[in-house]
Amino acid sequence: MSDSENLVPPGAKIKVIGIGGGGGNAVNTMIRTGIEGVEFITANTDVQSLRFSLAERKIQIGKELTRGLGAGADPDIGRDAMLEDRHAISEALQGSNMVFVTAGMGGGTGTGGAAIAAQIAREQGALTVAVVTKPFAFEGKRRLKYAEEGIRRLEECVDTLITIPNQRLLEVSSPELSMIDAFRMADNVLVNAVKGISDIINVPGNLNVDFADVKTVMSSMGQALMGIGVGEGANRAKDAAQRAISSPLLEDVSIEGATGILINITANESLGIREVNEACSLIQEAAHEDAHIIFGTVI
Repeated sequence: MSDSENLVPPGAKIKVIGIGGGGGNAVNTMIRTGIEGVEFITANTDVQSLRFSLAERKIQIGKELTRGLGAGADPDIGRDAMLEDRHAISEALQGSNMVFVTAGMGGGTGTGGAAIAAQIAREQGALTVAVVTKPFAFEGKRRLKYAEEGIRRLEECVDTLITIPNQRLLEVSSPELSMIDAFRMADNVLVNAVKGISDIINVPGNLNVDFADVKTVMSSMGQALMGIGVGEGANRAKDAAQRAISSPLLEDVSIEGATGILINITANESLGIREVNEACSLIQEAAHEDAHIIFGTVI
């Protein structure tokens, strides 16, 4: 047997499970985007929504409880539906090294079910990361209240929780933005969060990061922040880093004091080592002086 035949396959077994309508929409966007090395699962009480899912594995939850008609924007029904089909979720997540749980918080199925899915993944020993959205202000105070309660429960069940405040996206967007495009923008941010982390593990670059590196930074870390920055021209890397640490997605908090940082630099083959140094140094200066920083490049 040759040396190449003895090599263990690279990367890690990563699964994304989208809970409810918002989670299912995000999964569809991820699949269309072409995220590499990830298995997609959707779970929903709403059979009609599941029919539109592009995921290779679709799970109807709460068949007895909801009869396939959804959770009626009631998180308690969403939780009970997930518990009813806990075994199916457990089976779908079996063997994962890392599980992303994604949902739009504020409704019924996602808000109530996300914490149960995360709990199952973590009990199986997977690094469990939740990436969820908080509702737009126009969706109403009750929905925001449900979202905040769901996020509190979810935080107890995950290693890392990334929350995307949809209202912040609205505040920095064009006044002509349509409602459909607003929700699409929120989906794209969820996609970038998952893709940014999974690509750094699965896509080869000049500075490779393995799953163990990511696990070191993300295990039992609680609330996390996500910043995205894009740069062009001579100072592209530094500009992108500056925009990432001052991103509107960071809501009312800053990177100052962060003790664990995961940096994904995506660029073409002309990326220089000096550019990488400038970008990482800028981020490191903004964080805690003893921060554990893991960074990789995707070329």
